[in-house]
Amino acid sequence: MAGLRERKKQRTRRALIDAALRLFEEKGYAETTLAEIATEAEVSTRTFFSYFSGKEDLIFHDSAERLELMLALVASRRPEEAPTSLLLRLIDQSLVWAAQSGELTFEEAELRTRLVMTEPALQARGLLLLFDSQLKLAEALRDAFPGEVDLVEAAAAVGALIGAVKLAVMANLGNDRSIDQIMRTARRAAELALDGLRALDERAASRVRADRHGMAS
Repeated sequence: MAGLRERKKQRTRRALIDAALRLFEEKGYAETTLAEIATEAEVSTRTFFSYFSGKEDLIFHDSAERLELMLALVASRRPEEAPTSLLLRLIDQSLVWAAQSGELTFEEAELRTRLVMTEPALQARGLLLLFDSQLKLAEALRDAFPGEVDLVEAAAAVGALIGAVKLAVMANLGNDRSIDQIMRTARRAAELALDGLRALDERAASRVRADRHGMAS
Protein backbone atom coordinates (compact mmCIF):
# COMPACT_ATOMS: atom_id res chain seq x y z
CA MET A 1 0.00 0.00 0.00
CA ALA A 2 1.27 3.46 -0.92
CA GLY A 3 2.56 5.60 1.94
CA LEU A 4 1.17 8.98 2.89
CA ARG A 5 3.77 10.86 0.83
CA GLU A 6 3.06 8.77 -2.26
CA ARG A 7 -0.70 9.14 -1.88
CA LYS A 8 -0.28 12.90 -1.63
CA LYS A 9 1.78 12.91 -4.82
CA GLN A 10 -0.87 10.85 -6.57
CA ARG A 11 -3.60 13.28 -5.47
CA THR A 12 -1.60 16.27 -6.69
CA ARG A 13 -0.94 14.60 -10.03
CA ARG A 14 -4.62 13.73 -10.39
CA ALA A 15 -5.62 17.30 -9.44
CA LEU A 16 -3.40 18.69 -12.21
CA ILE A 17 -4.87 16.32 -14.79
CA ASP A 18 -8.44 17.14 -13.72
CA ALA A 19 -7.73 20.87 -13.76
CA ALA A 20 -6.16 20.70 -17.20
CA LEU A 21 -9.07 18.76 -18.70
CA ARG A 22 -11.61 21.20 -17.22
CA LEU A 23 -9.74 24.19 -18.63
CA PHE A 24 -9.14 22.55 -22.00
CA GLU A 25 -12.90 21.95 -22.26
CA GLU A 26 -13.84 25.46 -21.11
CA LYS A 27 -11.16 27.60 -22.78
CA GLY A 28 -9.52 25.41 -25.39
CA TYR A 29 -6.16 23.65 -25.36
CA ALA A 30 -4.10 26.39 -27.00
CA GLU A 31 -5.66 29.13 -24.88
CA THR A 32 -4.96 27.43 -21.54
CA THR A 33 -1.67 28.30 -19.84
CA LEU A 34 0.39 26.21 -17.46
CA ALA A 35 -0.03 28.88 -14.79
CA GLU A 36 -3.81 28.62 -15.09
CA ILE A 37 -3.68 24.85 -14.72
CA ALA A 38 -1.50 25.15 -11.62
CA THR A 39 -3.81 27.77 -10.09
CA GLU A 40 -6.88 25.64 -10.82
CA ALA A 41 -5.20 22.69 -9.09
CA GLU A 42 -4.17 24.94 -6.19
CA VAL A 43 -0.45 24.36 -6.60
CA SER A 44 2.45 26.51 -7.76
CA THR A 45 3.81 26.52 -11.29
CA ARG A 46 7.03 25.13 -9.84
CA THR A 47 5.06 22.20 -8.43
CA PHE A 48 3.48 21.66 -11.83
CA PHE A 49 6.92 21.09 -13.34
CA SER A 50 7.68 18.51 -10.67
CA TYR A 51 5.02 16.33 -12.28
CA PHE A 52 4.80 17.32 -15.96
CA SER A 53 7.09 19.05 -18.42
CA GLY A 54 4.27 20.64 -20.42
CA LYS A 55 0.63 20.57 -21.47
CA GLU A 56 1.13 17.65 -23.85
CA ASP A 57 2.20 15.42 -20.95
CA LEU A 58 -1.17 15.98 -19.29
CA ILE A 59 -2.97 14.51 -22.29
CA PHE A 60 -0.63 11.52 -22.59
CA HIS A 61 -0.07 11.11 -18.85
CA ASP A 62 -0.61 7.33 -18.84
CA SER A 63 1.15 6.36 -22.08
CA ALA A 64 4.48 5.21 -20.61
CA GLU A 65 2.91 3.18 -17.82
CA ARG A 66 0.47 1.43 -20.16
CA LEU A 67 3.27 0.58 -22.59
CA GLU A 68 5.36 -0.98 -19.83
CA LEU A 69 2.41 -3.13 -18.75
CA MET A 70 1.81 -4.24 -22.33
CA LEU A 71 5.46 -5.12 -22.91
CA ALA A 72 5.55 -7.14 -19.70
CA LEU A 73 2.43 -9.06 -20.73
CA VAL A 74 3.84 -9.91 -24.17
CA ALA A 75 7.03 -11.11 -22.50
CA SER A 76 4.92 -13.44 -20.34
CA ARG A 77 3.93 -15.68 -23.25
CA ARG A 78 2.50 -18.94 -21.96
CA PRO A 79 3.77 -22.36 -23.13
CA GLU A 80 2.22 -23.30 -26.48
CA GLU A 81 0.39 -19.95 -26.66
CA ALA A 82 -0.14 -18.92 -30.30
CA PRO A 83 0.69 -15.38 -31.49
CA THR A 84 -2.93 -14.33 -31.99
CA SER A 85 -3.93 -15.81 -28.63
CA LEU A 86 -1.25 -13.73 -26.94
CA LEU A 87 -2.36 -10.61 -28.82
CA LEU A 88 -6.00 -11.15 -27.84
CA ARG A 89 -4.92 -11.61 -24.22
CA LEU A 90 -3.03 -8.34 -24.55
CA ILE A 91 -6.16 -6.51 -25.73
CA ASP A 92 -8.33 -8.08 -23.03
CA GLN A 93 -5.86 -7.18 -20.29
CA SER A 94 -5.48 -3.65 -21.64
CA LEU A 95 -9.25 -3.20 -21.35
CA VAL A 96 -9.13 -4.54 -17.79
CA TRP A 97 -6.37 -2.06 -16.91
CA ALA A 98 -8.42 0.78 -18.41
CA ALA A 99 -11.50 -0.23 -16.41
CA GLN A 100 -9.61 -0.71 -13.15
CA SER A 101 -7.67 2.54 -13.32
CA GLY A 102 -10.86 4.60 -13.30
CA GLU A 103 -8.76 7.66 -14.07
CA LEU A 104 -10.93 9.06 -16.86
CA THR A 105 -14.68 9.35 -17.19
CA PHE A 106 -16.29 8.78 -20.58
CA GLU A 107 -16.56 12.53 -21.10
CA GLU A 108 -12.87 13.02 -20.28
CA ALA A 109 -11.83 10.18 -22.58
CA GLU A 110 -13.93 11.67 -25.35
CA LEU A 111 -12.39 15.10 -24.76
CA ARG A 112 -8.87 13.66 -24.88
CA THR A 113 -9.60 11.87 -28.15
CA ARG A 114 -11.10 15.03 -29.65
CA LEU A 115 -8.09 17.11 -28.62
CA VAL A 116 -5.60 14.62 -30.05
CA MET A 117 -7.53 14.60 -33.32
CA THR A 118 -7.75 18.39 -33.68
CA GLU A 119 -4.69 19.97 -32.06
CA PRO A 120 -1.60 19.83 -34.35
CA ALA A 121 0.89 19.57 -31.49
CA LEU A 122 -1.07 16.71 -29.94
CA GLN A 123 -1.49 14.99 -33.30
CA ALA A 124 2.28 14.99 -33.78
CA ARG A 125 2.96 13.74 -30.24
CA GLY A 126 0.25 11.10 -30.56
CA LEU A 127 1.66 9.76 -33.83
CA LEU A 128 5.18 9.64 -32.38
CA LEU A 129 3.98 7.73 -29.30
CA LEU A 130 1.89 5.39 -31.44
CA PHE A 131 4.83 4.57 -33.73
CA ASP A 132 7.23 4.09 -30.81
CA SER A 133 4.85 1.86 -28.85
CA GLN A 134 3.98 -0.29 -31.86
CA LEU A 135 7.66 -0.76 -32.72
CA LYS A 136 8.47 -1.82 -29.15
CA LEU A 137 5.48 -4.16 -29.06
CA ALA A 138 6.52 -5.69 -32.40
CA GLU A 139 10.02 -6.31 -31.08
CA ALA A 140 8.57 -7.82 -27.89
CA LEU A 141 6.27 -10.10 -29.92
CA ARG A 142 9.22 -11.25 -32.05
CA ASP A 143 11.24 -11.94 -28.90
CA ALA A 144 8.34 -13.87 -27.34
CA PHE A 145 8.34 -16.25 -30.33
CA PRO A 146 12.05 -16.76 -31.14
CA GLY A 147 12.45 -18.64 -34.40
CA GLU A 148 8.66 -18.66 -34.91
CA VAL A 149 7.77 -15.06 -35.75
CA ASP A 150 10.12 -12.65 -37.49
CA LEU A 151 10.13 -8.88 -37.07
CA VAL A 152 8.20 -8.16 -40.29
CA GLU A 153 5.43 -10.55 -39.26
CA ALA A 154 5.36 -9.17 -35.74
CA ALA A 155 5.22 -5.57 -36.97
CA ALA A 156 2.44 -6.37 -39.44
CA ALA A 157 0.42 -8.15 -36.75
CA VAL A 158 0.82 -5.38 -34.15
CA GLY A 159 0.11 -2.66 -36.70
CA ALA A 160 -3.01 -4.39 -37.97
CA LEU A 161 -4.33 -5.04 -34.47
CA ILE A 162 -3.63 -1.66 -32.87
CA GLY A 163 -4.72 0.18 -36.01
CA ALA A 164 -8.00 -1.72 -36.14
CA VAL A 165 -8.80 -1.08 -32.49
CA LYS A 166 -7.93 2.61 -32.52
CA LEU A 167 -9.72 3.38 -35.78
CA ALA A 168 -12.85 1.44 -34.79
CA VAL A 169 -13.04 3.28 -31.47
CA MET A 170 -12.61 6.69 -33.10
CA ALA A 171 -15.05 5.89 -35.91
CA ASN A 172 -17.74 4.76 -33.46
CA LEU A 173 -17.15 7.38 -30.79
CA GLY A 174 -20.38 9.17 -31.71
CA ASN A 175 -22.39 6.00 -31.13
CA ASP A 176 -20.64 4.69 -28.02
CA ARG A 177 -21.83 6.71 -25.06
CA SER A 178 -20.03 4.98 -22.21
CA ILE A 179 -16.64 3.51 -21.36
CA ASP A 180 -18.19 0.02 -21.44
CA GLN A 181 -19.48 0.56 -24.98
CA ILE A 182 -16.09 1.80 -26.11
CA MET A 183 -14.49 -1.32 -24.66
CA ARG A 184 -16.95 -3.57 -26.47
CA THR A 185 -16.15 -1.78 -29.72
CA ALA A 186 -12.42 -2.24 -29.08
CA ARG A 187 -12.84 -5.95 -28.30
CA ARG A 188 -14.93 -6.54 -31.44
CA ALA A 189 -12.39 -4.73 -33.63
CA ALA A 190 -9.58 -6.81 -32.09
CA GLU A 191 -11.42 -10.06 -32.82
CA LEU A 192 -12.03 -9.03 -36.44
CA ALA A 193 -8.39 -8.07 -36.94
CA LEU A 194 -7.11 -11.27 -35.35
CA ASP A 195 -9.42 -13.39 -37.51
CA GLY A 196 -7.39 -12.14 -40.45
CA LEU A 197 -4.08 -12.89 -38.69
CA ARG A 198 -4.65 -16.59 -37.96
CA ALA A 199 -2.22 -17.49 -40.75
CA LEU A 200 0.53 -16.17 -38.48
CA ASP A 201 -0.26 -18.95 -35.99
CA GLU A 202 0.20 -21.60 -38.66
CA ARG A 203 3.47 -20.07 -39.86
CA ALA A 204 4.80 -20.06 -36.31
CA ALA A 205 3.64 -23.63 -35.70
CA SER A 206 5.16 -24.87 -38.96
CA ARG A 207 8.55 -23.43 -37.99
CA VAL A 208 8.36 -25.20 -34.63
CA ARG A 209 7.55 -28.46 -36.39
CA ALA A 210 10.41 -27.94 -38.81
CA ASP A 211 12.84 -27.29 -35.96
CA ARG A 212 11.71 -30.39 -34.11
CA HIS A 213 12.00 -32.45 -37.28
CA GLY A 214 15.49 -31.13 -37.86
CA MET A 215 16.55 -32.00 -34.31
CA ALA A 216 15.07 -35.48 -34.67
CA SER A 217 16.89 -36.19 -37.94
